[in-house]
Amino acid sequence: MFEGKHIVLGVTGGIAAYKSAYLVRDLIRCGAEVKVVMTENAKRFVTPLTFSTLSGNPVYTEFFNPENGEWHSHVKLGVWADLFLVAPATANTLAKMANGIADNLLTTTFLSARCKTIVVPAMDLDMYANTATQENLATLKKRGVIIMEPESGVLASGLEGKGRMPEPDTICKFVDNWFNAERTLNGKRVLITAGPTFENIDPVRFIGNHSTGKMGYAIADECANRGAEVTIVSGPVSITPSNSSVKVINVTSASQMCDAAIKNFSQSDITILSAAVADFTPKVAADKKIKREKDNLTLELTPTTDIAAKLGGLKKTAQVLVGFALETDNEEFNAKDKLKRKNFDFIVLNSLKNAGTCFGSDNNQIKIIDNTGTVTDYQFKPKSEVAKDIVDNIEKWVK
Repeated sequence: MFEGKHIVLGVTGGIAAYKSAYLVRDLIRCGAEVKVVMTENAKRFVTPLTFSTLSGNPVYTEFFNPENGEWHSHVKLGVWADLFLVAPATANTLAKMANGIADNLLTTTFLSARCKTIVVPAMDLDMYANTATQENLATLKKRGVIIMEPESGVLASGLEGKGRMPEPDTICKFVDNWFNAERTLNGKRVLITAGPTFENIDPVRFIGNHSTGKMGYAIADECANRGAEVTIVSGPVSITPSNSSVKVINVTSASQMCDAAIKNFSQSDITILSAAVADFTPKVAADKKIKREKDNLTLELTPTTDIAAKLGGLKKTAQVLVGFALETDNEEFNAKDKLKRKNFDFIVLNSLKNAGTCFGSDNNQIKIIDNTGTVTDYQFKPKSEVAKDIVDNIEKWVK
């Protein structure tokens, strides 16, 4: 069910925490790798040793190990996870999550996690029904957190009503249904080009650009999260995919990127050309470092192979081909012209006029132009969210 999935399980301080031990066991039986983050109060109900033994991983309870100072990075946990599951989720923790309070490792991990979060509330019936709790749940739901409703029955207080944490096997089924519902690209093969290319002048110097590959890698993660088999042909970057299933083919030059893209194109259902490929390369690259012997140096450049045009010519009717355009003037005109010439289904238009976007930024603001001429504007947002907009659009074209 969860083969290859990374799940961070957040355990908070309620009596239902004992069920979380069985939940860890069931998640692992279903193929997941599980790491547990506990609040301080959760340790009053179940020991970290129990979760560590069951999960086969260290349990995280504090920001650092007080004995040796080892830092427990909430950022790394959030990047590692395919799902952040909080079960049980107490009223206190739900309030902190809804209000962005990061005073423990669990809520800090929640704020930095790139993956989806599922919360499983568990508390007394009156706490659950309280207006404050319901408003916090509504806030979290509005922000994209998935709420698994508690069950009704006899509670620890002796009262009977809604607030019981569901049994571990019921939670596993809920998580499995969510994973399957999200896998809208199951069975699809996606090819993505990302990052810059470097064209050597000599063994030391090169012609390149400022691309960091962040947009392409965000799209790769989003496609993989939706069940696609994803391959990135990547120029030199300093990042890695968050989703461990993504295959990366590392290249340096435009010619290497072209060869790898062509090799993988025929087997791909969807191809997304987000790389910033050099248009020109030195006609001759020196085999030794060029010395500064005179004031001027003339480089003769020759065009690189136009990867987009090449793939556009090879494109079959059933394949989806998506291009990118980065413009500084006559933006829509130039993007529409490129869209037509390269045989794209749609093109993603970036503008250097939009401050805080494009090269090196974690944010972007795009327009999508399809081959009917329809232009859709999107708001400024994190590249992870932009990736969702792009993949949502791709799904409209998938046959």
